[in-house]
Amino acid sequence: MEAQQPTSGGETLASMVYHKLLEDILKGELEPGRKLRLQALKDQYEVGNSPLREALNRLSANGMVIREENRGFRVSSASSKELMELVRTRCWLEEIALRESIRLGDESWEEQVVLAYYRLARAPRPTDEESFNANTDWEALHRRYHLALISACNSSLLLDYCAQLQEKTLRYRNLTAVVAYRERHENDEHQAIRDAVLDRDADRAVESLTAHFNVTADVVMSSGALT
Repeated sequence: MEAQQPTSGGETLASMVYHKLLEDILKGELEPGRKLRLQALKDQYEVGNSPLREALNRLSANGMVIREENRGFRVSSASSKELMELVRTRCWLEEIALRESIRLGDESWEEQVVLAYYRLARAPRPTDEESFNANTDWEALHRRYHLALISACNSSLLLDYCAQLQEKTLRYRNLTAVVAYRERHENDEHQAIRDAVLDRDADRAVESLTAHFNVTADVVMSSGALT
């Protein structure tokens, strides 16, 4: 049995390969439906069988990978039906989290939202306008902004669910970004949400956030990239 020694940063090998696999799935480099052949993955990520299987089982538990009886693993499919379910559920949960954050959030929470928006607004969406390559810095700042909006809801469990749905939605955005996002004015949408939050107008904030999610769904659906 292979020992799970921590890396220099304290992370186990299984955890490290889990994050690498997850990143490649979210970026679309491991495309939906792809068969995950263990030997090829061991060679690519330079790990042994035990940490790789542990990582794949973790990915299976969160729905990013499908484990098929006697057939190994494959990347989960990407479909219009799942996207609409993700967006609908995300709207439900984040409405609760946003309303609670507006009700409970203090001045330091407002400052966190303002700073997260400021940093996101200054970051370029793509690294190259011609190829529209994803900017990983923008993606990280985008994630922080949306989590900052709901961070004062006083429910770690709700925040965990929202983060999981955000992650799943990211894969859909990345699969279609090159063909679908050139005409998107996301910064205006983010600003509208921020302004409503700072005005403590929960109804307007929820309306702006829900519209933002639904525009994303419409853009992805219109790309023709989904089954």
